Amino acid sequence: MLAILIDLGVFHRKAHEVSFREALIWVVVWIVLALAFCLVVYHYKGGSKAMEFLTGYVVEITLSVDNIFVFIVIFSYFSVPKKNYHLVLYWGVIGALVMRAIFIFIGGALIDQFAWILYIFGAFLVYSGIKLFRLHSEDDMVDVSKNPVLRMANRYLRIHATYEGSKFFIRENRIWYATPLLLVVLMVETTDLIFAVDSIPAIFGITRDTFIVYTSNMFAILGLRSMFFLLASVIDKFRYLKKGLAIVLTFIGVKMLTEHWYHIPITISLMVVLSVITFSIALSYFIKEKVR
Repeated sequence: MLAILIDLGVFHRKAHEVSFREALIWVVVWIVLALAFCLVVYHYKGGSKAMEFLTGYVVEITLSVDNIFVFIVIFSYFSVPKKNYHLVLYWGVIGALVMRAIFIFIGGALIDQFAWILYIFGAFLVYSGIKLFRLHSEDDMVDVSKNPVLRMANRYLRIHATYEGSKFFIRENRIWYATPLLLVVLMVETTDLIFAVDSIPAIFGITRDTFIVYTSNMFAILGLRSMFFLLASVIDKFRYLKKGLAIVLTFIGVKMLTEHWYHIPITISLMVVLSVITFSIALSYFIKEKVR
């Protein structure tokens, strides 16, 4: 919690354009903090729980790459000024921490009460993995113009035509207007909510410990903002990464469906996830897209 307050409340509270160097520093900071927390888990809960946290963290970081793809689409659709990217993601992180906490503890309670729900989670992940594998671009993942939250906001709110710095609301001629920046935040929040439907069942495929599930999610989400600024300009070059994410989702889904008959050790799960992502990135680097 202290790390969250320092990062969000001290260093990154003001809207500004984040440089590549700053993003790289914070990516490293959050990875180091996650690994340090893993050592704390190892000390107090043992090696098995530490491995569960590390595997969960890697899975959540991997799946969060999909968020980056969609954030790029949203920012492009709304023509968001670059200096406001960080402010939008700032509020996106706050909302994600709250919403995922609710999802995780509800999910944990359901699993404790109805163990068979894991099979539903597993089947859903297999379905999501196959669906993601068949997608060809991030534009297929989200159609911003058809988002129901955006439609509702346009229907019930007075939307100002232009951005007004970092303001979400402005008053003109005694009338209050919402700025486009508020719409962007709403889109980011709902997008994370949609992706949580995939990522939270996936982490429950790694561990049933709600403490490990939430903390691995927390570190992944907090590192997501810095990863966005680090990868936004080059992520389109990782052509096969989305296929790798699809395979990871499918693997975890199959793991959940077959858990009753065969238990895949957590170390094997970690090795599979790392191998698939590394291989997909390597393919993207060595196999160039054909120029038409």
